[in-house]
Amino acid sequence: MASERTMVKPQKRSFGEWAASRDGQKVFVMTLFMIVPLLLLFVFTYLPFAEMFGFSFYNMKYLGARKFVGLKNYIKVFERDDCFGALKLSLYYMAGSVVQLVLSLYLATMLSFKVKGGNIFKGFMFFPYLINGIAIGFIFKFFYTRGFVFDTVLQWCGFELENLPYWLKDQSINNISLVGTSVWRYFGQNMVLFIGAIMSVDAELYEAAMLDGANRFHQFKYIILPSIKTIITLNVILSITGSLSAFEPPYVITSGANGTGTYFVIMHEIAHTQQKVGLASAMAVILLLIIFVATILQKLFFKYVFKNAEDEDKNAAAKREKKLAKLAAGKAGK
Repeated sequence: MASERTMVKPQKRSFGEWAASRDGQKVFVMTLFMIVPLLLLFVFTYLPFAEMFGFSFYNMKYLGARKFVGLKNYIKVFERDDCFGALKLSLYYMAGSVVQLVLSLYLATMLSFKVKGGNIFKGFMFFPYLINGIAIGFIFKFFYTRGFVFDTVLQWCGFELENLPYWLKDQSINNISLVGTSVWRYFGQNMVLFIGAIMSVDAELYEAAMLDGANRFHQFKYIILPSIKTIITLNVILSITGSLSAFEPPYVITSGANGTGTYFVIMHEIAHTQQKVGLASAMAVILLLIIFVATILQKLFFKYVFKNAEDEDKNAAAKREKKLAKLAAGKAGK
């Protein structure tokens, strides 16, 4: 007698039963972990930015009546010397960021190999990044003050105090002094990032390069640089955007006096001292656009540079394979 097979249909669960099940709890937990960060991001980032963008079209203070002026605030940013002209000071910080990246990459390359006391040196170099920016500002304010720490050290080296410049008043050197503060603070962070990237490179590549007769410079050029191109691009983008938005050193050390007021310092003064909220909001939007354009240009530049490097590596590898094939054919003929 043939056995009859009966199809058992799965029972449909109610929403309460599904919510109490393991599958329902997984969905609730995942949704909660998604909603909370997105909600915080919207409340504390996107919503304030939207409000600021709206303020940029008004002539207004924090309190009082508002007057719609359209694009006049954006036009004023380009007309006023203290607004758009302050961006010229970013060139000092960009030059300092280049020095900072070169120095950090050089030290990272040296410390990635076995060096006595390397770990202690890494800790000392990274420590300034852990200090609060306001505290660093006060430290260097006294460091550069006339007759204080820096002048005293230079006098020990044989310099006369009368021949030394005013590091924070002389407009030919005060911005360079402030840039030195930023380099001292941030190059340790870049160095640690570079060290982490270099340590992830396969050690067999160095051994193979040494067998081919490559020296340390060739290893750096053909192995290290192509392998850490992502970190290099990241550090350059962070350094350039940080240069455009420099605030703490000029604000704390000089309060923007004697031609040291960067774009952020001037924007802070216009917003909180002069109470021109609309104009300051327009300055912030323009700075955001400049940083966005600079980031895109940097990505395109490094994409082109590293693309050429990859093509050169492929060509070199192809030539090496051809030479090996010729050698193997010659040995087989013998």
